[in-house]
Amino acid sequence: MKRFLDIVGSLLALIVFSPVFLVLSLLIKNRDGGSVFFAQERIGKGGKPFMMYKFRSMSMDAEEILKSNPKLYQKYVDNDYKLLADEDPRITPIGRWMRRTSVDELPQFLNILKGDMSIIGPRPVVEKELAEYGDRKDKFLSVRPGAMGLWQATGRSNISYPERCDVELEYIDNISFAYDVKIFFQTIFSIFKKEGAY
Repeated sequence: MKRFLDIVGSLLALIVFSPVFLVLSLLIKNRDGGSVFFAQERIGKGGKPFMMYKFRSMSMDAEEILKSNPKLYQKYVDNDYKLLADEDPRITPIGRWMRRTSVDELPQFLNILKGDMSIIGPRPVVEKELAEYGDRKDKFLSVRPGAMGLWQATGRSNISYPERCDVELEYIDNISFAYDVKIFFQTIFSIFKKEGAY
């Protein structure tokens, strides 16, 4: 049932948001002629890697821009490889808006349709983040990662490791259709509040 709802939900979302896809694609392409999408390898169910898609919110020469400012780069490293959007020179003006509103995440409906992700589930991580879960790693990887989840619903970037591990695993301990519905609406509310959005 969960997979069926993922397929139906992602198809409907891709149809409904197709005008948004078109407009954002034109805006991103028009700025610097670079790629519309950003793809990054994440770890899925059972430890299987997959490419997760987002709208590109950074300049094509993002790494060079960041490394040209040694002080800011050190702050980026010290802050667990993150910077606030307002101080990150790599993020484009349209990218800053996309991140605040979370529309940069819309291409993940393609991942959901493919079966890499679910609408609701723990947030997919890059390989190095798996170390944060220690001996609970297999439990974390026992379900499909989600575009929305308890971590996003309760603060996103405001909740860092190791607390994030506890939040994500709490979802797995209590997984049910009713819990998914509750998290879906909590996440939508969190997005509108722009809570924890980087």
